[in-house]
Amino acid sequence: MAWLDEFSLVLIVAACLLLGLAPFTPEPHVWEKLKMLMEGRLIRPLDIFDLLLHGAPFVVLLLKLNRMRQQRS
Repeated sequence: MAWLDEFSLVLIVAACLLLGLAPFTPEPHVWEKLKMLMEGRLIRPLDIFDLLLHGAPFVVLLLKLNRMRQQRS
């Protein structure tokens, strides 16, 4: 997990806002894919790839925040 230390928090948040939420209209792509997952309609490989691609910055953000919390204590 030391690779997380090399990324700045600002860079990760920017990736969440730009890659994670793009396209912004009519609704963020990651939100659309999460709704499809909850409804059981996320079955096409392209949709699964989209969820992984647009969700990855949020996973990295959570890992980074957890790493920062662990280093403080």
